Amino acid sequence: MTLAQQFAAYHEWRNRLAGGLSDFRRWLSDNELCDAQTDQRIERLLEKLREDRLHVAFVAEFSRGKSELINAIFFAYYGNRMLPSTAGRTTMCPTELMYDASKPACIELLPIETREADTSISELKRFTDVWKAIPLDTDSPDAMQEALRSVSEVRRVPRETAGRLGFLADEEPGSGVGTATAGDLVEIPRWRHAVINYPHPLLQQGLVILDTPGLNAIGAEPELTLSLLPNAHAILFILAADTGVTQSDMAIWKEYIGTQSGRNKGRIVVLNKIDGLWDELKSDREIEAEIDKQVQSSAWTLGLPTNQIFPISAQKGLVARINGDEALLERSRLPALEQALSEELIPAKQEIVQENTATEFADIYMRTRGLLESRLAGLREQLGELTELRGKNKGVVEYMMGKVKVEKEEFEFGLQRFYAVRSVFSQLTNRLFGHLGLDSLRALTASTRKEMMDATFSKALSEAMKKFFNESRRSFRESETEIREILDMIDAIQKKFVIEHGLKLSNPSVFSLGRYRKEIDRLEQWCDTHLNTVFQLMTHEKRKVMQRFFDEVAHQARQTFERANRDAESWIKALMAPMETQIREHQIQLKRRLESIKRIHQATETLEERINELLHVESQLISQIRAIENAAQAVQHVLSTRLEQHTLRNAA
Repeated sequence: MTLAQQFAAYHEWRNRLAGGLSDFRRWLSDNELCDAQTDQRIERLLEKLREDRLHVAFVAEFSRGKSELINAIFFAYYGNRMLPSTAGRTTMCPTELMYDASKPACIELLPIETREADTSISELKRFTDVWKAIPLDTDSPDAMQEALRSVSEVRRVPRETAGRLGFLADEEPGSGVGTATAGDLVEIPRWRHAVINYPHPLLQQGLVILDTPGLNAIGAEPELTLSLLPNAHAILFILAADTGVTQSDMAIWKEYIGTQSGRNKGRIVVLNKIDGLWDELKSDREIEAEIDKQVQSSAWTLGLPTNQIFPISAQKGLVARINGDEALLERSRLPALEQALSEELIPAKQEIVQENTATEFADIYMRTRGLLESRLAGLREQLGELTELRGKNKGVVEYMMGKVKVEKEEFEFGLQRFYAVRSVFSQLTNRLFGHLGLDSLRALTASTRKEMMDATFSKALSEAMKKFFNESRRSFRESETEIREILDMIDAIQKKFVIEHGLKLSNPSVFSLGRYRKEIDRLEQWCDTHLNTVFQLMTHEKRKVMQRFFDEVAHQARQTFERANRDAESWIKALMAPMETQIREHQIQLKRRLESIKRIHQATETLEERINELLHVESQLISQIRAIENAAQAVQHVLSTRLEQHTLRNAA
């Protein structure tokens, strides 16, 4: 099974999961069990599934065959090349291939001059007027080819301009972006970034392909190394079989792909163009030995096991696919790479979606079921009380009424404590967002900017950057202290209500800021490697260092804080909701019990009628509990289905 087929199966599984969640929400709504909080949580799960994307990045120096490999893996079955693939450079700027149904088919191009402004690519994506849009005629292959050539466009500018835009002029002609040309001009890309919005089936299913240019262009665009590459679910690093690992290849691997921890999950090395080693004067065994030698050499140089290096011929694989030549396809070794990518990428992505959805859904289900069980317990208690009144005189009824009144008064006294706790909860929440909120980050960013502006030596610049990260981590540490206090307080009051009033409450859900602290650590590591170094601080003017720090590093830190804020707000809302629901339900049950006994006290003949009513309600509640179990099991069945099982069943 090819990667394209495997990805289509993953898309179908994701749709089944979304359908199951929608059915579950519809059942809750039909049975009047879907309050605003629950509805919002299910909608958030559905939105995550709708926005789910699978990011695959292709990274290499120029002329390694990235575009041809993308064509061979993803677009060969459509009988044409989607991306231009010719001799020389075909991708001059980072290019994202994706599909957004809200936009027409087009290529959006960001002018290289936008680098001079203090704005990142992700920020500029909000402003359509700064991008040049070229329509794509999806019915005309020739028109498509012509439009797609725009990603290869270059400009020739003076050295000073090239340096200002982040390109170092290369003295060796033809060696890449920033190549010096005649008249002391430098060749640079015309565009800073490209987004190809194309209604291809795989892209419509959520695949996002990132095609990157070579070393010089990667280094000139920090957002690639800070955000786009680290967030990719898989990175294919392409080498040329005839050259092996060159010096510039090694620079890309060390700087941007290989991890310091040595864990290279999701990183696959492709040794492309093995057809260049196919020599008619050599035997198959000699050719295989030469390919194996290059694999061994590349693995040793990159510090990887040989089973992570995949020798292929993208061009022959593409031709074989288009012409239906199975023998050539086998010789190109493309299927082996696709199999490895499928095994590495799709199951890992499915596991992430399963884990995130299962935890949230289980909590929604257990809380809703707990509400039904609480109603059933209250109803059975009421039934027991009324059954005991059969044949009793008015004195017994009055005693029972007094007992329920006392219970109601005790519960209302307990409510005063709950309201006091809710007030303290609000104070703790305010303190949490005082540390974690964006206002504190804005203040930190402003103070860091002032310290860097006032700095007269590179040491002061360096200390200001370090202080930014230390203060960010301190905000997370203090936030975690507040989170522990909130959890301890909620846990204590819940236990009190469970013991004193018999409420059915599960333990409060735990929330951790660990992933956000790790992201701050990663940003600092990048900063210490690419910006906060003696060389960078000594060779670049202060304005340039500040621009890069605030455009890229501080911007990424703000996005991390924004995500932490959103998740913390969702957690806070979900924390009190089940207890408030149970308290409200208990109040209603106490009121109903008291009203039932009052009516019976006034007219004894209504006793049997009321008991029969409650027995009918009991039957309905039991049916609802069974129905919610079935509805939840349908979702959990999809969640527990491994993709390979589902794929095999469909194939059968």
